[in-house]
Amino acid sequence: MTADAETKNVVNTERRMMKWLLGGQVAIALFLIFADAGAMLPKLFETSSDAPDLSRPTQPGDQTRRYTPSYPTRPGQNDDPDTPSRLTITTIGTDEVVLRGAIAPGDGVRIISELRRLAPDTVTLDSPGGSVADALDIGRLMRDQGVATQIGEDGICFSACPYIFVGGVARNVQGGGRLGVHQHSFGESTILPAFLATQDIQSGQAQVLKHLDDMGVDLRIMGPALATPASEIYILTATELSEWNVTTAP
Repeated sequence: MTADAETKNVVNTERRMMKWLLGGQVAIALFLIFADAGAMLPKLFETSSDAPDLSRPTQPGDQTRRYTPSYPTRPGQNDDPDTPSRLTITTIGTDEVVLRGAIAPGDGVRIISELRRLAPDTVTLDSPGGSVADALDIGRLMRDQGVATQIGEDGICFSACPYIFVGGVARNVQGGGRLGVHQHSFGESTILPAFLATQDIQSGQAQVLKHLDDMGVDLRIMGPALATPASEIYILTATELSEWNVTTAP
């Protein structure tokens, strides 16, 4: 075989290898796209919740209400439509602060810095929820600083907010205040394939369970939390709050 022929064979072999590599990459990309599409399709056909609106009062056995976490600043008709889209901190006197608004990613670092600087005795919460990871960080800081937490009159603490609330060494829900739980997503991605997304959710859920246990909360609270879809919220009764150690004795 001549040198030209050998060179031509090498070039052809390299071209075939490049084609195989390119074809493999295309196949992987298509697999990821279809895997994600398969995971998303059920969501596209989800029906809206049949639960009553959040403005309807609850009673034992009738505690699930419609909830729209995609729009956390407007979770119900009777709630403040001007709720901040990020967690805000406001001082009241010299020993109390109010945390109000949705918990946006990145709020943990900012709020923790402010809480360390202000060193309040009591933190009042009014939040429709948001980032679970940031809520866990803030809740741990509450316990480290020995802060008391409360939900004020007619205030709400939904979704991720209870993980801040249970960080308090003393915890109180005032008249008209509501604390609610439901299922969470943890860094849900439309890029990751389904099995990696599942691992992400399981890891996040493990962090939540450890946090609740560390804070002394009865893990029975996870029953309604896991059973309530993200489009709804389960509002705990005063009895559940007390028996599950979500609130503390006066």
